[in-house]
Amino acid sequence: MLDPQLFRSELESVQVQLKRRAVDFNADFYTDLENKRKAIQVKTQKLQNERNSRSKAIGQAKAKGEDVQPLLDQVQGLGEQLKQAEIELADVQLQIQGMMEGLPNILDASVPAGKSEEDNIEISRWGEPPKFDFAVRDHVDLGALHKGMDFEVAAKITSARFVALKGNIARLQRALVQFMLDTHSTEHGYEETYVPYIVNADSLYGTGQLPKFADDLFKVSSNPDLYLIPTAEVPVTNIVRNEIVDNADMPMRMVAHTPCFRSEAGAYGRDVRGLIRQHQFEKVELVQVVRASESEQAHEDLTAHAETILQKLNLPYRKVLLCAGDTGFSSAKTYDLEVWLPGQDTFREISSCSNFKDFQARRLKARWRNPETGKPELVHTLNGSGLAAGRTLVAVMENNQTAEGNINIPEVLQSYMGGITVINIGK
Repeated sequence: MLDPQLFRSELESVQVQLKRRAVDFNADFYTDLENKRKAIQVKTQKLQNERNSRSKAIGQAKAKGEDVQPLLDQVQGLGEQLKQAEIELADVQLQIQGMMEGLPNILDASVPAGKSEEDNIEISRWGEPPKFDFAVRDHVDLGALHKGMDFEVAAKITSARFVALKGNIARLQRALVQFMLDTHSTEHGYEETYVPYIVNADSLYGTGQLPKFADDLFKVSSNPDLYLIPTAEVPVTNIVRNEIVDNADMPMRMVAHTPCFRSEAGAYGRDVRGLIRQHQFEKVELVQVVRASESEQAHEDLTAHAETILQKLNLPYRKVLLCAGDTGFSSAKTYDLEVWLPGQDTFREISSCSNFKDFQARRLKARWRNPETGKPELVHTLNGSGLAAGRTLVAVMENNQTAEGNINIPEVLQSYMGGITVINIGK
């Protein structure tokens, strides 16, 4: 959530910044609500003061033996007026809160203008897409050839956009997850973290999924409201909700492997083939909680940590800075890492690394105590996929295929695969 003080002191600037995201913020409506809020607050305070004064007078009148009924009637009338004023104030505050909840984060100054992914800016590339002297298979055909990837049986068990993995293909995904966790925890200093896969509405509100993106979630309970996690970002970031983190514990780096569940509302017709867009998928998530002064560098570091996985797997990729129109609701700045997929002959997103600055922290009431002032300050939160396991599995299979359809195992994964160097058909 944005800082309410910005709207009171820099309203015109906020309006301009939101326009970068194609959000037409009605400043006049906000100003009317804010003026109404101030007027009702003044009225409420006056009524409270007057009621207190009359109540005090009742005590004095009683001490003198005077008739206090007129004063009691006045206090009762003031109480009714005060109750009505408080109802009016709560209604206006609710309207302002609803408006604030629907507004996205202010973009970082370095985010380029643009309306869609066509306007994103490529920052760098790593590796060269492999050249094949045979007809390239995509991961769906490779999975079928190895009898290790079954979409039909998953649809029978559940519905479309689920998969059942078997044999060495399932083992390869598990190897990828273990490799990612080991790399991030031992080389990059993240604390491995296990979290629930079901979260409450407060957690989803804190990270920005609710109320705006309720249709993208799988709700599993209404009393209380509970949801399957869309990403480990939600439970891991919520570790610091309503907390004041000690300075000695800052910055915080956490890594978690979880399944992720997304209804993909509005995405039907897109990427219906294979593992690219599933309702359930595995992901290794990186989360950082840092001081405001550290967040810009932390964003670069976190992105580099995700890149390390791609480089160790020798997967060609490019790093892209998302434009204003393609940056997510809660993010101030996002890098996408896009891996080369020979089966599609294109780069596809495999990780989004975002800096939310204090947007999530304000909703979460997540703070740290500055030892220089002794006062709590909002933290900055960041996260990124390190990486999405299913899409990494796709990339490994497609980039390491042979003419026969066998799959060569990247060297860094071979120890996780029991020394296997190649997955042969029928094995």
